Amino acid sequence: MRTDQISEGHWDTRHRAMLDSVGLRMGILGYGSIGRQCARLAQALGMEMYAYTRTERATPESRKDTGYCVPGTDDSDGQIPSRWFCGAVRDDIDHFLGHDLDMLVISLPLTESTHNLISYKQFAIFSKKKTFVSNTARGPYVDKQALITALETGQIRAAALDVTDPEPLPQDHALWKAPNLFISPHSNSPKGSPVLIR
Repeated sequence: MRTDQISEGHWDTRHRAMLDSVGLRMGILGYGSIGRQCARLAQALGMEMYAYTRTERATPESRKDTGYCVPGTDDSDGQIPSRWFCGAVRDDIDHFLGHDLDMLVISLPLTESTHNLISYKQFAIFSKKKTFVSNTARGPYVDKQALITALETGQIRAAALDVTDPEPLPQDHALWKAPNLFISPHSNSPKGSPVLIR
């Protein structure tokens, strides 16, 4: 329900197309601590998980994460993904993205090679499944104009950004007017609350 409907006490009974998460496929681009926490949450919602890392993780031992996490909140043993992908070039990433992902979570480290990693070609790949794109890491991964075009033309179902480029996003930036876009303030503060954009 929209906030205006809630404040007016209006119960919207119109049928809205809903998509249950059970059986959907989530791809996680960058399977570090954030990606592993997303995987655990998505698994609890019945989603299938695909993981992508820069280096190959062919053995159970190589899939373990020894970094810090809050106990019980992640996939430190690397057992959740049903498939693992790897590679250091864009063709490898595009191959991963082409596996019918219903949702993509971007949680990579920012490097020179990951700048504008998701652009027009990648949104064309997503158009087959209308992939929902979520960027939880750094704004420069996603080409802003390509994202706006993908949202306006319906290549993707929607997007959620916890990060933008630049940050904070200027008041007159075109992203504020893009349809089906959620923007949150990239803040660890309990006062930070998500903002729904049309």
